[in-house]
Amino acid sequence: MQHPRTKVSVIVPVYNVELYLEKCLLSLVNQTLQDIEIIVVNDGSRDHSQQIIEKFQQEHPQKIFAYTKENGGLSDARNFGLDCAKGKYIGFVDSDDYVSETMFEDMMNIAEKHQAEITICNLQKVDERGNVTQKLTQLPGFPEKIILENNMSVFSDISYFACNKLFRRELFNNRRFKKGIHFEDIELIPQLVLDSKVIGFTPAYHYQYLERSQSISKTHTLKGLDILNAVKTVSLKFDESRYHSHKNALKGFQILEGVYTFLAYLAFVKNKADFYKMSRILDEFMKDNDINAEDILQYKRFGRNYLLSLPLRKKVYYVLSIFRLRHIVRILTIKK
Repeated sequence: MQHPRTKVSVIVPVYNVELYLEKCLLSLVNQTLQDIEIIVVNDGSRDHSQQIIEKFQQEHPQKIFAYTKENGGLSDARNFGLDCAKGKYIGFVDSDDYVSETMFEDMMNIAEKHQAEITICNLQKVDERGNVTQKLTQLPGFPEKIILENNMSVFSDISYFACNKLFRRELFNNRRFKKGIHFEDIELIPQLVLDSKVIGFTPAYHYQYLERSQSISKTHTLKGLDILNAVKTVSLKFDESRYHSHKNALKGFQILEGVYTFLAYLAFVKNKADFYKMSRILDEFMKDNDINAEDILQYKRFGRNYLLSLPLRKKVYYVLSIFRLRHIVRILTIKK
């Protein structure tokens, strides 16, 4: 039940992040928005994360609400937080990232002003020293209030991170993150967009997404197929939604997430048998959704040809991949 004074609930899943957690929690307890609860869910950490959480809870008992549970993964921890949340709005912050001190006040004000179900801010990648390595602009040229019915390209063009968005809590009444899958954001967040009528936007780069040096060597396996399964789930939901007639928006989503995002993952799959199996399943996905090479080459994101906006190495990889020569270039081309 919504607490009358709690405007925003921020859910922070924690798993073995002792090196980064303090910076994350500091950025949250120092928010200019006072009507905030920070729900910290320790998902079975085996390091000193719990001691850091307890220290913050003692120092900020009105703001930090801490829970511990057995390890169940990111989706399970976020869902646990959703079950505890009392706010009118819900935000998610990953425990190795941090945010600007005005993030939730700014986003809540926009949400209230325009009755937006989802409000989006820009985000930027930072390294471990806090240097900005990449600006991830989300809705270039868009106004503060976006009526989705009149701007359905937004559905196919935005990045589906959970962490740079503020959601009306009602969106989660019948929905949760799917457990046991990778790419849970691609599976759920587009469905929440389809349940919305108004999107709010602030161009401020409120969210600082940490690119950890050790996370670059992540293993890429058949779990990448979860991307295509997520896109299939969203496609079914799209056909049942109030926006079902906007077929171009669905196709754009299928191309960006189902083809480009999937190919970016596939480039790093080291096991040869897995690589060829995933390649074959991608070809089937494209055939099933009537996506041809021309559609992919001409795909526009925010009004600009997406492929032409990419660095040369990625262009080469994607073009060869589209024409089913992706085994030639793989890791070497996409790396930089």
